[in-house]
Amino acid sequence: MKNTLLDIYEKEGTKKVLSSLISILVGLFVGAIVVVIVGLTKDTITNQGIADGVKLIFAGILCTGRNAAGELTWGFHGQALGNMLFRAMPLIMTGLSVAVANKTGLFNIGAPGQYLMGTMASLMIALGVPSGVMPGWALWLLAFLGGMLAGALWGAIPGILKAFLNINEVLACIMTNWLAANIVTWGFDVSNFKNIVENTKSGYVYKTTFGLTEVDGAWTYVNGNGIATAKLGLDKIFSGSQINAGILVAVLFAIAMYILMNKTTLGYQLKACGSNRHAARYAGINDKRNIVLSMAIAGALSAAGASLYWLSGNTEFFWSTYQSLPAIGFNGIPVALLAVNNPIGVIFSGMFMAMLDIVGQNLTGYTAYNEYITDVIISVIVYLSAFSLVIQTMLPKLRKANAANANAEPDPVKEEETKEGGETV
Repeated sequence: MKNTLLDIYEKEGTKKVLSSLISILVGLFVGAIVVVIVGLTKDTITNQGIADGVKLIFAGILCTGRNAAGELTWGFHGQALGNMLFRAMPLIMTGLSVAVANKTGLFNIGAPGQYLMGTMASLMIALGVPSGVMPGWALWLLAFLGGMLAGALWGAIPGILKAFLNINEVLACIMTNWLAANIVTWGFDVSNFKNIVENTKSGYVYKTTFGLTEVDGAWTYVNGNGIATAKLGLDKIFSGSQINAGILVAVLFAIAMYILMNKTTLGYQLKACGSNRHAARYAGINDKRNIVLSMAIAGALSAAGASLYWLSGNTEFFWSTYQSLPAIGFNGIPVALLAVNNPIGVIFSGMFMAMLDIVGQNLTGYTAYNEYITDVIISVIVYLSAFSLVIQTMLPKLRKANAANANAEPDPVKEEETKEGGETV
């Protein structure tokens, strides 16, 4: 049994999981320390408030509110858990985008731009096709695939620049990010997709539950004729939340990416190019094609996250704010880092990051703390995740040091002196 546990410990995957868990635990403890320090320096926060803040840091997702006595209550909170899964959905997809690119030796910092292009394509298709032309599920699928295609084409641009001109993909991605931000802003600015039915929301694009319908010879958007992601009964389990079947689609994508990267010839070629594109070319692998393909896949995944989010039917796109880049695209980087670029690990790291978002809201809602304390936790986790290789190399050394101390042979001279009552010099 002991040897079996040691064999498991020595596996590379085990070391990666342990390094991620250490990053999470240290981040949570640092967050708890910040809560205590802030509480001690603010007169408005009592000792009970400090204790509540620490509890929320570690188990905020299970907080159901406060009872009549003002005490925090705990248990299964369907709304909070459902919203966590809903917010994890795009995080998983952007995390997969970054992870797949990293597996092939590329740093995809262009996920925000790809996410925006997927947003624009999916919403314009969903809202631009008149209701009744095709079934709702077919229009949903068309909009989803259209968003993925737009993201793939946008992601392929830095891939082409890297493969054929050897332009660093980070620089190319930064430029395409800002191009996407301005293209999307301009595209919705000149379009008729702005919500003019609800006059106070003209800065928003219509929800996809609004359908384009002909009324008295004029085309107009009518609530209830559009499309939305099926819930498949998840709304019954997590009542009151925004959850839908999109989270299941995201999990299926993660499984598919794991199979692609680890069980297929294409995945082997992509990873070979990532390890050493020159050696891969010498072995007969088309490195240029695979670099472009890798970034196209990454772009499609990021855009799929946007499509899943905006096609849910219960979200509104505030188009005029997207002259700046969406944080959800950049948040895919810590998700991938925490998962050590493992597609299956991305599922859990995406959920964890989404959970911290809910925890931050609970801190603001139930205590006198600011929700941005969770940003400190995320920052520490990301910082430690960036040093995951260092943590992985430290773990075997610690184990060997402990084993050496445990198995050290006793000094016979020292033992003899101890028996005789002598003193060791």
